[in-house]
Amino acid sequence: MTAKIGTGILAVLLVLTGHAMGQDRAVPQSQAEIQLSYAPLVKRVTPAVVNVYASRIVASRPRGFPFDDPLFAELFGGQIPYMPRERMQRSLGSGILVGEEGIVVTNNHVIQGMTDVRVSLTDQREYDADIVLTDALSDIAVLRLKDAKGKFPVVPLVDGDTTEVGDIVLAIGNPFGLGQSVSQGIVSAVRRVQKKSGEQAVYLQTDAAINQGNSGGALVDMKGNLVGINTSIFTKSGGSDGIGFAVPASIVRLVLQTARSGEKVVRRPWLGAELQAVTRDIAEGMGVDRPYGALVADLSEGSPAAKAGLKPGDIVTGVDGKLVEDPAALTYQVTIRPIGSRVALSVLRDGREAAVALDIEPAPETVPRDERVLDGSGPLSGAKVVNVSPAVSEEYGLDGDSGVAVLDVERGSLAGQVGLEKGDRIVMLNDIKIDSVKTLADVNAQNARLWKVTIQRGGKVVTRMFRF
Repeated sequence: MTAKIGTGILAVLLVLTGHAMGQDRAVPQSQAEIQLSYAPLVKRVTPAVVNVYASRIVASRPRGFPFDDPLFAELFGGQIPYMPRERMQRSLGSGILVGEEGIVVTNNHVIQGMTDVRVSLTDQREYDADIVLTDALSDIAVLRLKDAKGKFPVVPLVDGDTTEVGDIVLAIGNPFGLGQSVSQGIVSAVRRVQKKSGEQAVYLQTDAAINQGNSGGALVDMKGNLVGINTSIFTKSGGSDGIGFAVPASIVRLVLQTARSGEKVVRRPWLGAELQAVTRDIAEGMGVDRPYGALVADLSEGSPAAKAGLKPGDIVTGVDGKLVEDPAALTYQVTIRPIGSRVALSVLRDGREAAVALDIEPAPETVPRDERVLDGSGPLSGAKVVNVSPAVSEEYGLDGDSGVAVLDVERGSLAGQVGLEKGDRIVMLNDIKIDSVKTLADVNAQNARLWKVTIQRGGKVVTRMFRF
């Protein structure tokens, strides 16, 4: 009996320490193997998981009588005088120390719009923190502890894109502000894609319990490596239903490297190709036994994909030997590669296999962005607009790589009243083609009572008339 138990424990230790690298992973063979404690791993990792407190002071207009009474407004010519009330807006989340010098990563939504950030460690030490870099697309923010001395405990990022469905993981964070908690589960899916502002964001899915306050916390494997940052849950009850999402460590590493280089914008690798899923009919036409891969539908002139020799109609089936199941998988595999590197693409072309070398390059800023908020009495006043280039499109998650796009709309502005939305492409204004922000600003500043606005939204072009 003793020999059998000892053999079982040895088998688990071999799996946990990675001695079987390169071989199939061992499956627990007995109840004794399953009932091992996670306590040693938790003790090693939790000192590097922190609480993040963010706050800002916001001004608001008083509500209720007499401020909401139209008669009260008429007494002052339609303008209600008031002393703005100040209130403190707070946000609570988690974070992970990833740099011994005091570098912390958390979710962007935890600190977005906040002016004061404070970080609390498990040993009760607290530090104010500077926001070094934020990236809305990945929902990752990098912080640096102020007046930090000595070395801090860290959670190392997992090496490479090695996380698999079925891997056991621990989610560590501060749910509901109760204090640090640990939940256990498995990786339910990898490369789960969601659309954010027209761009694809990729997540790991886990059934480890993630709740409010867990945002920015650590998702670690059985070796104590960070495989993801807990970000959100899918729930119908408001609580954890066993479907949680985490930003993969490969994406976290990309943002972290940008922060450490001193750059203020995350430059993502740019493929420069419009991709489509391979349908069953396309697969049969190509002589493939099942639909998989990414079909190249179109190419941007001068893009890395075009320079590599890809052509419309090609089906990309692999990246450096990794199978590409769909367009999202190809986009992900390109995105996590360092800029300046080269990858080998496996391609099906005219029913034959081919190899293509793709250089990983950032998206170029082909025109000055000229980012500004429109003013004046025109219908688009109050809209924050920008000249679109491949770089701007990648940065803000916009569709296309030219024209003028809306980044934001001020509340209560004329642009908001006419229904303009973030991501809209301004095509024409009063029948004048909009090719730049300057052109748009000039036309919007004209005196006119009747306005005709043509926008592109979600692939559809819509024209509306307004009278001022």
